[in-house]
Amino acid sequence: MKPSQPLLLLFAIVTSVGLSTSLYASQINTGGENGSYHSQFCEPLASELEKSRFDYGCVTSDGAGENIRRAISNPTEVGFAQLDVFAYETLTRGNNDKLEIIRTDLGKECLFVVSKNKNLTNYGQVLGVPEQLKFILPPRTSGNARTFEFLQQIDPDGLGKITNISYANSTDEALNMILDSDETDTLTLFVQLPDPDNARFQLIAEKGGHFIPVIDRKLLRQEISGKKVYFAEETLISNPSWGTSGKKVVTACTPIVLFTGAPDRLAFGRDRDDQIDLIRTVRAVPAEKLRRQSGLVSTLVKQTKSLSATSVEAMVEATEKAKTAAEPVINKARDAAKPVIESASEAGRKAKESAKPMIEKLEQFGRDTLNQASEMTKRATESAKELINR
Repeated sequence: MKPSQPLLLLFAIVTSVGLSTSLYASQINTGGENGSYHSQFCEPLASELEKSRFDYGCVTSDGAGENIRRAISNPTEVGFAQLDVFAYETLTRGNNDKLEIIRTDLGKECLFVVSKNKNLTNYGQVLGVPEQLKFILPPRTSGNARTFEFLQQIDPDGLGKITNISYANSTDEALNMILDSDETDTLTLFVQLPDPDNARFQLIAEKGGHFIPVIDRKLLRQEISGKKVYFAEETLISNPSWGTSGKKVVTACTPIVLFTGAPDRLAFGRDRDDQIDLIRTVRAVPAEKLRRQSGLVSTLVKQTKSLSATSVEAMVEATEKAKTAAEPVINKARDAAKPVIESASEAGRKAKESAKPMIEKLEQFGRDTLNQASEMTKRATESAKELINR
């Protein structure tokens, strides 16, 4: 006997509902519309998830911090972030048990400290004279600013002592502010994929800026969930041209992390099972399928090179020597200035004015000594470079 029309209709409705509810829907949080997370990674990830009936759409955001907050509020959401920002946001704020890292092998973003001071060439010098330096950073809510805060937390006696910090409206504005300034004690830090075609790298070269390699023992020892947060990498910052090879810089790079909510935050049953299946599905996909095959990231992954343990140790030792050479600068200046400042304070405003020339001379003394220390730094750095190039 053939089924009646009402039964056929009911069967179609039930089948349709069953199919729609089997498609697990949520969102992938990226960053700015033109950023690499959104333009290079999200679409391939969404495509791979769709093959396993996970309906995930790409959603822009203000960056890593917001992506993390969204996944904490809704565990089914997926997000991208720098691993150092992820470590800072989760460990510092006590959210390490609310999120789960899916993978960290999609690519790396690198830390770039920029200066116009030709004598300031090593991260150890920055750590050795923090009171004499100031930073203009990208927006306070940006991943760049979060990275800086993480670095300060790692080394409270080094970068943590820098208090003269201001924030620009964008990364490009921060760069232009230090490159257009005559002040040689002002620096900036930004984090991005090491793309030699990027306009920022070209701008730095055109305006006489240079990169300070961010290499330090404390920094390279950082871990989260058994994963290293920073790696020493040799990255290309300018393309080869006729008769010249492309310029490279060795600096710390942090993996791009893909994360979601911890499955145990979801109720037992289908929701938790789907979350576990989501994580298992994404981990099973080859890394190259989670980035655009002909895109920027695939090219950049091939252009970066991890350093050998010997080369890393040489770079770390160069940093430590530079810091040791630079530290006496601030100590001598501080000790000499102390009685002058105390005396000026007691005598009032007029005495303070009369003390100004003395303080200015002390500051100049500090700068001169830093320049002398830079010669030792250059020799240590050149020695490290020879090891890298062997």
